[in-house]
Amino acid sequence: MRFGVAIPNNVGLDNPQDVIDAAVRAEEMGFHSVWVSHHVLNVGYILDRIGDRPYYDATTILAYVAALTKTVRLGTSVLVLPYLNPIVLAKTLATLDVLSGGRVTAGIGVGTLRQESDALGSAFTRRGAYVNEGIAIMKELWTQDAPSFNGRFFSFSGFKFSPKPVQTPHLPVWIGGNSDAALHRAARMGDGWHADGLSPQDMASRTEQLKTHVAAAGRSMSDITLSIRQALDIRASPADDQQGPMVGTPDQILSTIGAYADLGVSEIVIGVSSHDADRICRVMEEFSTKVMPRAS
Repeated sequence: MRFGVAIPNNVGLDNPQDVIDAAVRAEEMGFHSVWVSHHVLNVGYILDRIGDRPYYDATTILAYVAALTKTVRLGTSVLVLPYLNPIVLAKTLATLDVLSGGRVTAGIGVGTLRQESDALGSAFTRRGAYVNEGIAIMKELWTQDAPSFNGRFFSFSGFKFSPKPVQTPHLPVWIGGNSDAALHRAARMGDGWHADGLSPQDMASRTEQLKTHVAAAGRSMSDITLSIRQALDIRASPADDQQGPMVGTPDQILSTIGAYADLGVSEIVIGVSSHDADRICRVMEEFSTKVMPRAS
């Protein structure tokens, strides 16, 4: 099992250095990857959670982290692709992959905040189709010497695209989300499925559905990395299951990790829900010393 950390670019920390420090410390603690969240506006549940405090840009943070780390992978959990131009995003991610020596994983999602979507001029009801086309476009640009595309939202040909990603055939694209549409998308065009907050029981049910979609798409489950993002809190005494699958004693958390591993999950991304940068690092440290060595 590999373990990643969702670094706190999205919790309203006033000092951006605290976000960067969490990523650097994650590499030092032996985590496999660091992940950033993506939104543009503080609206809906984001406004409720952080008010007018900072929500730092995902790819900008990762570029800074790339310069200060050597081995930790750099992931997005997840980029809301309907807010972005996929041609421009392909350039950004390929450049980041080159700068980092091939360490980028692109988690992609459709988004759920209609108010944010409307403000950004994105067609909320067509966001699924836009994401499907956007992923196809990025893969075309990353892999073809003479890329061309003729689609519903974009058409192009007659140019070169550079740089290409270091990773071949292209950097991994993980599909975020728990919906049936997300599972269909992961089965057809994902290199991974990045679930969010599912218990092992719910993950088992959704994984069976994914297997059906993968078979229908003529692919193998070996083509798709299974991962999940979960909130983490380590307690001295046993916690109620309703507090979350990764909330409890180290023994409870290890049991949950084993249940995910039995389903074929190969990477768990933990996040600490806190506005306290010191507490976030303390929980990361406790996980890295009391859980990770026993889970490997």
